[in-house]
Amino acid sequence: MIFKNIPEIKYEGPKSKNPLAFKFYDSDKIVLGKKMSEHLEFALSWWHTLGANGVDMFGQGTADKSLGKELNTMEHAKAKVDAGFEFMQKLGIKYFCFHDVDLVPEDADINVTNQRLDEISDYILEKMQGTDIKCLWGTANMFSNPRFMNGAGSTNDVEVYAFAAAQIKKALDITVKLGGRGYVFWGGREGYETLLNTDVKFELDNIARLMHMAVDYGRKIGFKDFYIEPKPKEPMKHQYDYDAATAIGFLKQYGLDKDFKLNIEANHATLAGHTFEHDLRIASINGMLGSIDANQGDPHLGWDTDEFPFDVYSATYCMLEVLKNGGLTGGFNFDAKTRRPSNTWEDTFEAYILGMDTFALGLLNAEKIIKDGRIEEFIKQKYASFNSTTVGKKVLNNEINLEELASYAANKKYCDKPCSGKQEYLESIINQILFGN
Repeated sequence: MIFKNIPEIKYEGPKSKNPLAFKFYDSDKIVLGKKMSEHLEFALSWWHTLGANGVDMFGQGTADKSLGKELNTMEHAKAKVDAGFEFMQKLGIKYFCFHDVDLVPEDADINVTNQRLDEISDYILEKMQGTDIKCLWGTANMFSNPRFMNGAGSTNDVEVYAFAAAQIKKALDITVKLGGRGYVFWGGREGYETLLNTDVKFELDNIARLMHMAVDYGRKIGFKDFYIEPKPKEPMKHQYDYDAATAIGFLKQYGLDKDFKLNIEANHATLAGHTFEHDLRIASINGMLGSIDANQGDPHLGWDTDEFPFDVYSATYCMLEVLKNGGLTGGFNFDAKTRRPSNTWEDTFEAYILGMDTFALGLLNAEKIIKDGRIEEFIKQKYASFNSTTVGKKVLNNEINLEELASYAANKKYCDKPCSGKQEYLESIINQILFGN
């Protein structure tokens, strides 16, 4: 046992003062006909949880993630597997997500790296036996290695492009081997710094070619769910997958929209100048909301801080979108890390408790809002003229043209203002529902 001083984390209710207990996440509680754990399929992020040590651009790491082993060895890689499974079992988390080089140290020879991935995935399969823990999704890290300084799919060098393809193929193989439900493309360096040295169309075409190749190969080996994760500006100044709308436009432009859904990250949405729920809604109405990276950013900082979520309003609006979407195929991955001074394993357990409780609160609040009905009824009434008038019905049924609409307006002679948006009243309803009991 690695975490000897950490007990199994149990639900104790809102009044509990125990830092190592859930206050709101009650896995078996029925919410809108399903267990809370079925609505909230949480996943451990291999990279942040088992690898991130608090290093930042201004200082060295503050957390010891060595687990008593020499770093960058297969012994350490296996120790991370042991720690990860104990961590998930104590929290009741059923899923994990990974990048290829989170699992093993990368070698200069890709064949050696692949042999290591085979070895560690065998070890993970052994650990999975007798548990209900599964892989949620996998991906390939095509942004850390210097070879990807000009991107992976968007690279200017065909040899780098081939190495990106090789990493994707192996990551897909390992994901399938571990029973993973999805594969995520995160274009960490798919973008550019200046147009002075960039052929944008060439790069976009090549990214699409690589994604088509991945889909073709994935279908051969029985793979189903592919995701793209939007992110603006960081690390490249101009990211090609800037936000949900941009990513959807790219997918439709290149005929990938039937194969891909979106993995929306809260912190990425806010970096793009949107709310979390905005990008969720845009993905959902296009039939492309598939998975969520559950974190939040700091509004005072202009980069990806990947904080554990504690904003209950944001989680509530998120869960409203998820429920309206009919759930997710790709679950909730905690792509989040503790703050640099929170450098103990106990801090990491408490961070997961915070995140799981926050989304549990969001789910419970979303259920109250849906059952209350006032918000949905107001929205229905706001657009009522399109359903309650002859001209409105003709618009919705595409039975009227521009000349006829112009004639209708001329006969009316004047136009009343539309009904009030009543934003402040609706916000007060949210507060009443969240805090009225």
